[in-house]
Amino acid sequence: MRSSKKLPDLINSFRIGLDKDKYDSLNIYFQDESRFGLMTKQKRVLVSKGVEPVGKYQHSYKWLWLWGSFSPLTGDAFYWETSNVGNDIFEAYLKVLSDQNPRELKLLIIDNAGFHACQSIEVPENIRLIRIPAYAPELNPAEKVWQWMKDKVSMKFFSEISDLQEKITMMVNELNPDLIKSITGYPIYTNCFCE
Repeated sequence: MRSSKKLPDLINSFRIGLDKDKYDSLNIYFQDESRFGLMTKQKRVLVSKGVEPVGKYQHSYKWLWLWGSFSPLTGDAFYWETSNVGNDIFEAYLKVLSDQNPRELKLLIIDNAGFHACQSIEVPENIRLIRIPAYAPELNPAEKVWQWMKDKVSMKFFSEISDLQEKITMMVNELNPDLIKSITGYPIYTNCFCE
């Protein structure tokens, strides 16, 4: 969905037009997906001058995709793990997301990934897709959730994909509503939703 309306006006139009017979609430979510793999994610580390950092490194092309939708207002989150990405997977993801609290109208902010092409997929009735501008990942706070998770697995060595899945499950369980709100609560979005 593309709109020439500014976000506050767009949100207000959904709020005013909310069908109270169909929906009990209106919420905003940021959606994104990220690849997690066995290749060791490196980052800068602090060491003494002249000392090389020591750490295990693995070069592997085994990975999984973690899909997520995060609300900066309630801290609600929805996760889905897949082995790859594509239009059909995005459509299935939307269906499963819509089944979570089906009487909530979900304003889902998405990026412009190729498999988010909405012309050929069926979008559930309780989801409205709002695209951020192209090449502007900084406008999607879901990216910050992935950064938080990837910081926790950087410089770590996972011998099997099941070990990585176990770590991801632990991190997902750590992401409580207050933490999600603190990571995704960009005032540019929350202020216009609450005004």
